[in-house]
This record gives sequence, structure tokens and C-alpha cells, in this order.
Amino acid sequence: MTQTKTASRTPGFVTLFLIEMWERFGYYGMTAVVVLFMVQNLGYGDDRANLTFGAFTAMAYAVPAIGGWIGDQVLGSRRTTLFGAIILAIGYGLLALPYPGLLFLALSVVAVGGGIFKANPANLISKLYEGDTAKIDSAFTLYYMAVNVGAMISQIATPLIAIWVGWHVAFAVCAGGLVIGIVNFLIMRRHLAHVGSGPDFEPFSAKKTLLVLAGALAGIALVVMIVQNMTIARAVVWLAFAALIGIFTLLIWKSNARERKGLWAVIILTAETMLFFIFYQQMMTSLTLFALRNVDLHLNVFGLHYAVPAGQVQALDPIWIFILSPILAWLYNSLSRGRGDLHIASKFAIGFVILSLGFFTYGISGLFAVQGKVAFGWMIGGYGLQALGELLISGLGLAMVSRYVGPRLRGFVMGSWFLATGISQYLGSFVATYAAVPRSVTNPVETLPLYTHLFYGLGFVAIIGAVIAIAIVPLMKRLSVTEEEVVIPAGIPGTIREEE
Repeated sequence: MTQTKTASRTPGFVTLFLIEMWERFGYYGMTAVVVLFMVQNLGYGDDRANLTFGAFTAMAYAVPAIGGWIGDQVLGSRRTTLFGAIILAIGYGLLALPYPGLLFLALSVVAVGGGIFKANPANLISKLYEGDTAKIDSAFTLYYMAVNVGAMISQIATPLIAIWVGWHVAFAVCAGGLVIGIVNFLIMRRHLAHVGSGPDFEPFSAKKTLLVLAGALAGIALVVMIVQNMTIARAVVWLAFAALIGIFTLLIWKSNARERKGLWAVIILTAETMLFFIFYQQMMTSLTLFALRNVDLHLNVFGLHYAVPAGQVQALDPIWIFILSPILAWLYNSLSRGRGDLHIASKFAIGFVILSLGFFTYGISGLFAVQGKVAFGWMIGGYGLQALGELLISGLGLAMVSRYVGPRLRGFVMGSWFLATGISQYLGSFVATYAAVPRSVTNPVETLPLYTHLFYGLGFVAIIGAVIAIAIVPLMKRLSVTEEEVVIPAGIPGTIREEE
């Protein structure tokens, strides 16, 4: 019976795997080149480019708190996934138009579309594996690999397209990826017919859809104002942080003693995840600009010469994750069949230790620089360590919510987890400005210490994060509850259709 049930999940998992892969194809293809586009094509300074990108990512990860609610309570998770993907395709299409004045509008459409989309496929994965705690970590690890398959393909392709053909063609490729994902989802959606939130099993409502569309348009207008004004962006990030605290306070207040254990576990692990994403944001900001200015990107492999585009260095992260994800999934399953899997808090602690080694690798590389340029191998090693830390922290964040939060509110709490991610990514962009290079400085010997100083500092911060994570492992074990213990706080509405 178990084998039949597991086999029946496979087509549904593949459907969600593919829509997530194509959505991430578009997003990471865009992020691979957009900071460079602002610096090299639009003439932005490092500070403005980093903070504009940070404001965009903050909004892109803040909206899922609302997108999760729309999926839970209004349109249904399946319909909201499709709705968000369509808006995303429009946003990338706007970026593809050769009009610089559309930048803020296009980024805002992508932020809102991605926010509506983001929490819902993960919520459907949770429902697909409802009641099977032994499979949930490995399922989300493989699902996280979908993110990185899409990212790997696009991060290799779009920087080359930007150089060979043009920036806007690279953005058009991102739009094309979303179109493919939408068509594929429509073809395969029958495999998810038995999975979803309450509204998925109700007749289609044109009124609700139009209301969500109106809300999305209003959200786009608001995000345009935020992204192009750094003062407003900072204020909104602080407001989002206050909202995050308010959300968890409400949930705890509505919970009984047993329910609070799981919620406190989510809060603690979310705080650790926020710290992680400050490091993660360096890939698209300081590490990309470091690669542009201070990494020898000219490779000779078996006599073949290849000049790596600076944006393409980001592809090292999904390449490593693509390699490491199946290994970790196998390890989790093996441990669960043997003496028992490591506690998720222990995985977070190990992740921070490995993350610190990655940033120390970047910092130490400066000691071996030749005329201000470091060898590409240092980036390969640093990204490998960073990717392994990422899998142990961010890759399990969604599994954390699935394990500790009741099903009727899971989409909303997943959205809150993405809100925390957005806040930390803005903070990461702010941290990247500490290595901002003045426009008058072009000598790699002068720019190198700006970056290595930042990377050493981040390495020490990661060590502090690791010490804290290790210290609270015993507390996290006491807070742990099984999936069967999680019930819904009284007074908070929600609906769920059990897996048939």
C-alpha cells in the first residue's frame, strides 16, 4: 500500500518540480545579469545598484505572505500558482523591451508575480506528502534541486546571451522560460487534481479572480514607488519586520501550550534562516562585482580558452547544489532507516560552520592574488562550501514549516517565512555596499581589499551564527513536535481537503 501511495505521488511531484524549475529559470536568469545591467549599461553606482536590487528582492519575498493567503483562502494553491506565473511572464517581457524607463515597473511586476506564485507550489508539496514525515525532508531537498536546475541553466545562458546578443534578449529568454512552464503546468495539472487547498475544490470564481487581479495591480504600483526610492524601501523593510513579529505573536497568542512548541521552533529556525540569506544575497551583489573586477575569468581547459562572463559565476551555486542534493537526500533517507536522522537544528548549525568556511575561502584568496586578480578555482571552492551550507539551512526551511505548522495555515506561514527571507536579502544588499567601489577606482589592486575585508567579516559573523545554532540545539529538541501533534490554533480560519 505504501509503495502504491508513494508511486501515485510521483506525477504530482514532477508537475510541481517543473513549474518551480521554470519559474526559477526566469528569476535567476534575470538576477544573474540585472545588477551588472544597472552598473554597466545604465551607469548606476555600486550602492544604488545593490540597494535597488535589495529592495526588489525584499518585495519579491515579502509578497508571498499574501500569496500564501490567496492560495489558502481565495483562489486555491493550484490556481494561484498559475496566476502568479502568468504575471511573472509579463514582468520579464517588460524587461525585454529596450526602454530603460521600464526598469522599475518591470521589476515590480516580477516582484508581485513571484510573490503570488512562490508559497503555493511548496504548499502543494506539503499536502502531497501529508503524513509521511520520513519522506518530507528528502522530498523538499529534491524540490529544492528543481530551483537549482532552473537556476543553473539560466545562469549559464543569460550572461552569455547578454554579451553576445544583448541585455534585453537575455531578459526575453527569462520570459520564454515562464511561458514554457505555464504550458507544461496546464498540460500536467490533472496529476494534482486530488491535492490543493479548499478553494481549489470549489467552482472557479471570476469575481474573486478579478479582485485578486485588482489587488495585484495596486501592489505593482506600490512596489514601483518602493523600489525606486531607497528611503521608502528602508521604511518598508522595517515595517515588514514589525509585521513578521506581529504574525508570529498572533499565532502564539492563539495557540495552546503544545502548539506553541512547534511555533517557537519555527520562529527560532526562521531567525537563523534570515541570517543565512544575508550571506546568500552576496552572490548576486558583492560576489558578482568581485568576479567582475578581481577574479581572473580567463580559463584554459585542455587547451581550450574560455572567458567566463561575471554573471555566469553565479551558476556555480546551482551546479554544486545539483551535485550535492541527491547525496543529501540519500543520506537523510539512510539515517532515517538507521539510527535516526539528524535533528533539523543540528543541520542548521553544521550549515553555518560550512558557510563560514566558504566566506573565509573568498577572503583568503586575496593573499594569492596576482595584480589584484584571484584564480577562478577559489570561486569554485567557495561556492561549493556555500552551496552545502545553503542546502543544510535554506533547503530545509520549507520542510521545517511543513513539519511544525498545521496544514490549514501552512501556506500563510510559508509566506511569512518568505517575508523573513525578503527582509534579510535587503539587509544582505545593504551589507554588500560596504564593498562598494567608487566610480573613479578601476585598479584591481585597489578594489581587492574592499571585497576581502567584507568576506572576512562575513566569515566571522557566520561563526557566531554557528555557535548560537549549536548552543540552542538542546532547546530545539525539547521544542520539537511530531506532525501528528500539530493542530490549528483556535480562532484562526482555514480549510483543507485531505489527500484522497
